[in-house]
Amino acid sequence: MNTNILDMETVALDDSECALVIIDQTQLPSRAEYLHLKTQGEIWTAIRELQVRGAPAIGDAAAIGIYLAALEIDTNDYAEFAQRFHEAADYLNSSRPTAVNLSWALNRMETVVKNAEGKSIPEIRSLLHDEALRIKQEDIDICKKIGEHALTLVKPGMGLLTHCNAGQLATAKYGTATAVMYLGHQKGYHFKIYADETRPLLQGARLTAYELSAAGMDVTLICDNMASTVMKNGWIDAVFVGCDRVAANGDVANKIGTSGVAILAKHYGIPFYVCAPTSTIDMNTPTGADIHIEQRPAAEVIDMWYKERMSADGVKVYNPAFDVTDHELITAIVTEDGIWGTSKEP
Repeated sequence: MNTNILDMETVALDDSECALVIIDQTQLPSRAEYLHLKTQGEIWTAIRELQVRGAPAIGDAAAIGIYLAALEIDTNDYAEFAQRFHEAADYLNSSRPTAVNLSWALNRMETVVKNAEGKSIPEIRSLLHDEALRIKQEDIDICKKIGEHALTLVKPGMGLLTHCNAGQLATAKYGTATAVMYLGHQKGYHFKIYADETRPLLQGARLTAYELSAAGMDVTLICDNMASTVMKNGWIDAVFVGCDRVAANGDVANKIGTSGVAILAKHYGIPFYVCAPTSTIDMNTPTGADIHIEQRPAAEVIDMWYKERMSADGVKVYNPAFDVTDHELITAIVTEDGIWGTSKEP
């Protein structure tokens, strides 16, 4: 494949086509293809089926998607427009329950409508257009700031481990957990990066290892159950992961397997950092126990990656998409505003 994934926008608005344009992440790394999504059903499915994924990217896509919904609401009556816009937002919000950025972006777009009462419908649509693009640009700026803060926690030549994909493919640019890697690479830090494969959907193998390798970084792919060995070997100096929701007490929900990595890091005395925009912090969720964990289809475990079913008929499958890492296991949470939980706390 000749296309450099880093030259492609993860999420974009095509004004001429009135379409949400995304990289189809289910086709990576074999094919880098854009999808042009125009209907709410297409956008809902793309979020649900992980064609666009990663909390910030989902928020960006939802903001653009709900703007496109506004273009389809054929009325000049504000009350009717606001009601139908709210219904469209509820529909998109039902696609995935765990990542708070989805509801955060939709709520932000709804606020635009609520504050625009008295304006014409074309004026409201214009405001929604600008807000959607503002959310995306803020994503880029925030990820860069997260990376700059995280750079103060590392030194050149360090071994870094990450889980799942909190990279450029999960955001508009830089990523959250990988922002430190991209910025460090620009500075010649020569990190040695280890990427967990991240079963069952292999986001670490298909996406993280792929995009970091495309950027020219030294990245080694490992199976999830190899994390303890590389830590015991002394190859890991720090762990950086992203997250989909931070509870008020500092517990975080991230891709399944993250809590196990945190436990291992605690055992081996390795700092464990969570990189998250402040939009991911949900003060309305008291603890991790209150986070609704998405359950995924059994086929992702037993059928998706195999020519033939890999388990016996009748075997039950438990397939949570996320787990919760207790705040006691987290060394610090790195946001665009600073580092929380260490001596570097702002």
